[in-house]
Amino acid sequence: TNAAVIDAGDGKHQHPTQALLDLYTIWKEKGSFEGLKVGIVGDIVHSRVAGSLVPALAKLGAEVYLIAPATMLPAAPEALGVARVYANLDEALPELDVVYMLRIQMERLEEAPFPSLREYNLLYGLTKEREELMKPDAIICHPGPINRGVELDSYMADGSRSVITDQVFSGVCVRMALIYLLLGGANDGLSA
Repeated sequence: TNAAVIDAGDGKHQHPTQALLDLYTIWKEKGSFEGLKVGIVGDIVHSRVAGSLVPALAKLGAEVYLIAPATMLPAAPEALGVARVYANLDEALPELDVVYMLRIQMERLEEAPFPSLREYNLLYGLTKEREELMKPDAIICHPGPINRGVELDSYMADGSRSVITDQVFSGVCVRMALIYLLLGGANDGLSA
């Protein structure tokens, strides 16, 4: 068949168009994925974004690190292509070229995977104080919406390292391109 298909994911585990726009945003900022160290921080077990982004980054040559409490990690992270798992954000930050923050998906939590939002922020929140641990050229990503004061403080979300608004713009462009192709538009070799 000549049918065009866009994979919309499976509801709880995949978000392919988010992964495409994230890849595009990171590529625009870093120029390559080969050897890039990307840390995905937060509620990984409930994240559709991580389910699509982790294997895509690994296939493109990036080293993917997961940083989260054990209660927010998938059972077999190595099956996704993860290079390393950290329980301590401060230990991982100096190594990362890309810090990809995930929101806590309260609507999907079945039990309390951590004592409180305040404690989560103290251990895993990307704050102005933690910026000193980051590489000088490290960037910050987040798929949105942001729980300000939980996974990111406003200084980091709105600061010069943040490419979050670029991700939003890339999302419009990538999804427009996919719809164009889905509706029969020609892939004429145009590049970004």
